[in-house]
Amino acid sequence: MEKAQFGMIGLGTMGSNLVLNIADKGISVCGYDLDLGKRQQLLEVAEGQPVQTADTTAELVAALERPRRIMMMVPAGKIVDAVIDEIAPLLDRGDILIDGGNSHYTDTDRRIGKLAGMGIEYTGMGISGGEEGARFGPSLMPGGTKESYAHLKDILEKIAAQTDEGACVTLVGNGSAGHYTKMVHNGIEYAIMQMICDVYGILKNALGCDNDELHAIFHKWNQGRLQSFLVEISAKIFLQPDDRNPSNRLVDVVLDRAAQKGTGMWTSVSALNLHIPTPTIDEAVVARDLSVFKAERMKIAAFRKSPVENAGKPDKEAAIKDLEDALYFGMMTSYMQGFHLLQAASMTYNYGVDMAEVARIWKGGCIIRSIMLNDIRKTYLADQNLINLVFDKDFYLALQEQRQGLVNSLKIAMDYRVATPALSSSLQYAEMWGTGRLSSNLLQAQRDFFGAHTYERTDAEGSFHTEWN
Repeated sequence: MEKAQFGMIGLGTMGSNLVLNIADKGISVCGYDLDLGKRQQLLEVAEGQPVQTADTTAELVAALERPRRIMMMVPAGKIVDAVIDEIAPLLDRGDILIDGGNSHYTDTDRRIGKLAGMGIEYTGMGISGGEEGARFGPSLMPGGTKESYAHLKDILEKIAAQTDEGACVTLVGNGSAGHYTKMVHNGIEYAIMQMICDVYGILKNALGCDNDELHAIFHKWNQGRLQSFLVEISAKIFLQPDDRNPSNRLVDVVLDRAAQKGTGMWTSVSALNLHIPTPTIDEAVVARDLSVFKAERMKIAAFRKSPVENAGKPDKEAAIKDLEDALYFGMMTSYMQGFHLLQAASMTYNYGVDMAEVARIWKGGCIIRSIMLNDIRKTYLADQNLINLVFDKDFYLALQEQRQGLVNSLKIAMDYRVATPALSSSLQYAEMWGTGRLSSNLLQAQRDFFGAHTYERTDAEGSFHTEWN
């Protein structure tokens, strides 16, 4: 049998769909999984395609042309290290090992260092798009060396999602840049998802919209400036019938206890370490954590008054228009925070990330794809050193145009006691950036009062301390 051009370790949903995607492009693949059933299932589905399987890692390595290109699609953490320990001794200098999972970027840096001594190229690659993306075209975020990417480029460009600006893949940057970029992507994803949930809460609980109306509203929004994958699927969700009771909609019986795998939290932790403000992402993480306390929330809800007494009935049509502005405002601040963090990390860790390229590869295939990324890309093309999109006058003024709609929406939410953590934080984020003199002068005075931490003055250089008593 001829040598395969690509190897895949892990034939679960993502791994097997990537194999089929690669094979569709005429690229021969050899897959391996500990589970014999998964190997057999892949061969059945891929009948007639250039796909083979191996019974052991040694057999997989022997089946590949050199330099070997092997992707691991296994759960992040100790399993990745176990696979590396098993397969690394079988590889030769110049072979390329790719981690396509959601590994923490610090683990990727450690693994790069470990394998470099063996002459093995290690690529941490973020993959976005879920099951469908893996099968028909994901957004790919590989990091590592230019030399290793040269051996991967042709294959990755063929299997990635395609847009008017090319394949949604690029060498994101050095070292662990690929996994760091995917982590930031996931943080933005958390924020936008919570933002949509905030808006949904107002539409349903304050404006009384039923599922048909909710579908119509989100579908209409997806035809305009809010066009995005997450708005699109939200519209579809409202129409999905419940299999157990087809007369009901499934969304109404889904338990409001949100799960997470931790990548949003990683984004917040990294942002805190780098002192980059990402409040909307942080609030989205907190909202998921708080949602878990379902029993406790139910007890409190039993004696809470809702809505606020004497709250006026909103003008439904005007409120829906305001909510469109609010969602636009919130989605934009989510991107602002994510790109700000990525830019700061790129400078701190010497990743060399091109923000315009990141915006380009996020335009297709990935979960956070949206029409907004077109303007974001153009802005970074004009100024590749832009620290934060909020510093671009056009972007900031665009936010201000939507501000009143957001404020009106938050007023309704407060009157009807609808929780809107992401929308609220996005407003405060923009307000603080636009405030020339914050109240932090009092904070500095407090710190000096109780801890002699010193303060700076507006009228003199240097640090000062006062005996406040």
